[in-house]
Amino acid sequence: MSDPVLYLIGCAAPPVRDLSSLVAVVQPRGWQICVIPTPTASKWIDLTALTAQTGFPVQSTPRHPDDSRSLPKADALLVCPATFNTVNKWAAGISDNFALGVLNEAIGLRLSTYVAPYVKPTLAAHPAFEESLGKLERWGVTVLANELVRPEGKEERFLWEQVASALNFLL
Repeated sequence: MSDPVLYLIGCAAPPVRDLSSLVAVVQPRGWQICVIPTPTASKWIDLTALTAQTGFPVQSTPRHPDDSRSLPKADALLVCPATFNTVNKWAAGISDNFALGVLNEAIGLRLSTYVAPYVKPTLAAHPAFEESLGKLERWGVTVLANELVRPEGKEERFLWEQVASALNFLL
């Protein structure tokens, strides 16, 4: 029996540039990881390095109809970091990029899904953001604390362990 598959959706917020560190924390816990960045996030990360690290292609666009399936079926999803834009679009059912399409399908498939928002306080205070997170929770998404991975000081690393610990309950 192979390890379960985690789709890691990364949005364009500062922690996405260190996504390989999150992969390094989660993989030893028994997960195969497929990285799916949003379009802007795909320009901020090293796609080649993440492909080598995970063993799966980093997929930011839908596959062509003639292409064979490139990613294994997901057992769970983690959106980290999740931006204001992605959270609100997801809760509205918008699928205008590959990552959002995957997230919207996960709701319909009732897959275990976790979201770790990384939203500055002024946007986190916007009423639409709170409503969107509430809607996602009602649909079965586990919402983690906003900026859970933010380090205390500027020189410190992102706190990936806190997000990875939430996934321990899935194994």
